[in-house]
Amino acid sequence: MKRSPGRLRLSRLNRRTARSAFRRFAVALLTAGVLVGGASACGGRATTHHRPGTSHEEAAGSVGRLLAADDGSGHRLRQVDAEGAPAVTVAVRPDSDDGWNVRVSVRNFRFTPDSVGGAALPGRGHAVLLLDGHPLARLYGPWYHLPRSLVRGAGGGRTLTARLYADDHTAWAVHSTPIQATTPLTTTPSVGTSAEPRPDRTLEIVISHGKVSPAPGRIEIKKGQRIELRVRTDHADTLHVHGYDREARLPAGRTTTLALTADRTGLFEVETHESALLLTQLVVR
Repeated sequence: MKRSPGRLRLSRLNRRTARSAFRRFAVALLTAGVLVGGASACGGRATTHHRPGTSHEEAAGSVGRLLAADDGSGHRLRQVDAEGAPAVTVAVRPDSDDGWNVRVSVRNFRFTPDSVGGAALPGRGHAVLLLDGHPLARLYGPWYHLPRSLVRGAGGGRTLTARLYADDHTAWAVHSTPIQATTPLTTTPSVGTSAEPRPDRTLEIVISHGKVSPAPGRIEIKKGQRIELRVRTDHADTLHVHGYDREARLPAGRTTTLALTADRTGLFEVETHESALLLTQLVVR
């Protein structure tokens, strides 16, 4: 029996309508499944971006117990159990050229400069050196050179303390006490009393409103020569000589002197840490 053209068109229309309705139903069902699956994949909570292998608690910085007390400089204490807690020791010995070499040894702890400012993770973070209880420098490794000029600029010093901090700048603590170690500076050379050799080269640099004067260039010196860097800046910063791992604090409005003997050949950049300004390049031949 042949269908009339009108009935045939109606049948095709019904089939298209049914297929369209089925597709909408399938999309709705799939979307609902994704939403349910996404919620259940993380315990019903919205997912957060954190390192693989770390928990939500670690990513949120809820390791240990955050105390109301602080370390004396505004950083709150993060208390952990004594068993398995981080530990630190600090040793100081005179440097043959200038100042002191400081070694910070840690246990159950790892320096993590790549994640500073992030969440507190167990046994990770950085150290802070304190001279007579006052913050001096932040450390992301075991070694630090303490220039004589830095101690002189601080008015001298009797003790050096290394204190451990988490990546979020809270201070690791046990029994409500910061995890730290202190050593005296009594075995180190006296500050400002011994005669220092005269420099072969002196370079004076001024930093004002983010500009360096004279403009950064290259200073050529011979191996074994002594160079003196005199830096004055309008904002607090840290001076760093790459390759020699020499640092000095730059107080705002004051001139800081850093002297070193060029005992390594090569090209070495001198820059500031916080503002990342290139001051000069030392070419030692």
